[in-house]
Amino acid sequence: MMERCLGAHRCRRIQRALRHLKVTVLCLVLTVVVLRGTIGAGKFGTPEQDLDEIRQHIYSSRKRAEPHRVLEEIQTGGGGDSTSSGDANSGGSNNYETFDINKIFVDEGEEEKPDPNKPYTLGPKISDWDEQRSDWLAKNPSFPNFIGPNKPRVLLVTGSAPKPCENPVGDHYLLKSIKNKIDYCRLHGIEIFYNMALLDAEMAGFWAKLPLIRKLLLSHPEIEFLWWMDSDAMFTDMAFELPWERYKDYNLVMHGWNEMVYDDKNWIGLNTGSFLLRNNQWALDLLDTWAPMGPKGKIREEAGKVLTRELKGRPVFEADDQSAMVYILATQRDTWGNKVYLENGYYLHGYWGILVDKYEEMIENYHPGLGDHRWPLVTHFVGCKPCGKFGDYPVERCLKQMDRAFNFGDNQILQIYGFTHKSLASRKVKRVRNETSNPLEMKDELGLLHPAFKAVKVQTNQV
Repeated sequence: MMERCLGAHRCRRIQRALRHLKVTVLCLVLTVVVLRGTIGAGKFGTPEQDLDEIRQHIYSSRKRAEPHRVLEEIQTGGGGDSTSSGDANSGGSNNYETFDINKIFVDEGEEEKPDPNKPYTLGPKISDWDEQRSDWLAKNPSFPNFIGPNKPRVLLVTGSAPKPCENPVGDHYLLKSIKNKIDYCRLHGIEIFYNMALLDAEMAGFWAKLPLIRKLLLSHPEIEFLWWMDSDAMFTDMAFELPWERYKDYNLVMHGWNEMVYDDKNWIGLNTGSFLLRNNQWALDLLDTWAPMGPKGKIREEAGKVLTRELKGRPVFEADDQSAMVYILATQRDTWGNKVYLENGYYLHGYWGILVDKYEEMIENYHPGLGDHRWPLVTHFVGCKPCGKFGDYPVERCLKQMDRAFNFGDNQILQIYGFTHKSLASRKVKRVRNETSNPLEMKDELGLLHPAFKAVKVQTNQV
């Protein structure tokens, strides 16, 4: 019938189109089935809901891909105007490497200028601190100043500047240094305080420690000894416990030599990069005597001239805390000397230049716990100045030796858990002890996991 009306040729074309339509409809059905299986049906399984969900799926896929595309453009430097437009909308670049950190460090207001007609002081004069502290300890027995027989409560204090270091790697080495100190303090039951605030702008530089030390002594009467340690000093003997009994009659302990300080007046006869100060009236009086050479400007410059003139071997530069301490002890020995212990039986401070290259020899012949030249308690990187722009020694040498010192100390921590650095120059570690199904039966060689000096019971106060 259709052939008579439309003709044979046209009829075949219509039949062919219908067959193609059937195939198209079948493909469409299969496509919908696949999409429903991949994306899921709509809330009610209706075609409208399916269509909405497909739109949402495609839209969210584009959104998820967008951050990856933007990151790729930033990393490759591509994107042209598109990246610039994104930066303008987000308030800046996403690239930390190129960001100027000084944009977020804003010093609000002007510093208060001290009255030049008034002598500098660290604070109000206190004359009865021993009485005030004794009363406080008696009223607060749960905060004893001794945590065991001949074991004083100690606060180790260190710190760094409020702003980042002036070179790209300095902050990384500050992090290593504080990690090292935390490890030692944790093992020896010592509290730690890390400071990043300049409490007195007049006492910047060498002298910033003095206002901080005084504030902490007065704020923590439970502390018997405050242990100051510079940020560029590291513990390299994790097993050495200080001989506290030796210092029962002394208020200040520094690494040094009596003859160099009292006889020769040598400006390097002692070191103030690591010292112990007892919390008492004597300490406050010493700080009051020490501080007046510290205010920056003319006072510090004039005091530096006096120190250079009076002390053996001192170069010409402004007054520093170490030279000032030598000068005070050498010229006022009768006032202070009988309560100062200049320690050289172990390395409360050890100069890195004569120690770090001998670490392998120490490992071969000695063991931790000695604290002296055989295995130094502290290695101090005097002159390296890792946080500054320039140091007194080649940068490469300083950083390599600081890595070696850190790893030397860190190995004593890692061995507790069965690991060690592959070498003193390596950041990578290796296993030195096999795992076991009875871990509590394993004992670390140095006995640092549960040391006897940490497992003491709280005793009655000893003032």
